[in-house]
Amino acid sequence: MAKTLVVVGAGPGLGMGVARAFGRQGFQVGLVARTEGKLQTLVGELAELGVTAAAFPADIRDRDALTTALAAVRDTLGPVDVLEYSPSPTGPITHAAQTTVDSVTAQFELQVLGAVTAVGQVLPEMLARGDGTLLLTTGVSSTIPAPFLANVGMAMAGLRNWAHTLHAELKPQGIHVGTVTIASAILPGDGEAGPDAIGARYFRMYQQRNRVEEVIGDLDAFRSLVAGTGARDNPATPSNTAS
Repeated sequence: MAKTLVVVGAGPGLGMGVARAFGRQGFQVGLVARTEGKLQTLVGELAELGVTAAAFPADIRDRDALTTALAAVRDTLGPVDVLEYSPSPTGPITHAAQTTVDSVTAQFELQVLGAVTAVGQVLPEMLARGDGTLLLTTGVSSTIPAPFLANVGMAMAGLRNWAHTLHAELKPQGIHVGTVTIASAILPGDGEAGPDAIGARYFRMYQQRNRVEEVIGDLDAFRSLVAGTGARDNPATPSNTAS
């Protein structure tokens, strides 16, 4: 029976890069995101590559809807072998001094509580069979504090921390947990920053199971940005770079 990958927060960039990388290796793919029409377009693109895929629409911030979608993945495609979690930040992104309870809560609901919900849905079955992979994606602000990404960084740092603790706790039980820190713009094309090249790195992480974290991009370049003008004015937006 084919193995199953589920991408939570699927989109045409990173999510599809991961989906294609695993699909080319014989995986079935479940795509979870909010908009069904966009998901169906992605399913069609995968079908053209010979990849079995299906759409499972859900608002990731709606924990009941996310649980239902992941249960539907299980019913449709079989047990989940790999969960990849990578929703893009949505909603207001605040500077440090302008951060509010509401702005932090919105990012925690998406990045942290959504991940906890998704993992909680698939992990029991992984533990029962003693095998499975959880790949939790964060942005560069999870590692390097950036004043112009304050609320996003708070949430992503929490997700990264949890991924490391899950790795330590679950490794002896046969579950591989890894976190991928995106410190680069994801650019169309076939270069190192292209979705397919990045997706291939996710697949190698799944295959090798020998490390807890993969960093894509240049952390030092981002440190320099934060130390310079970037601390005052963010020159990038979530649409063209990782947060």
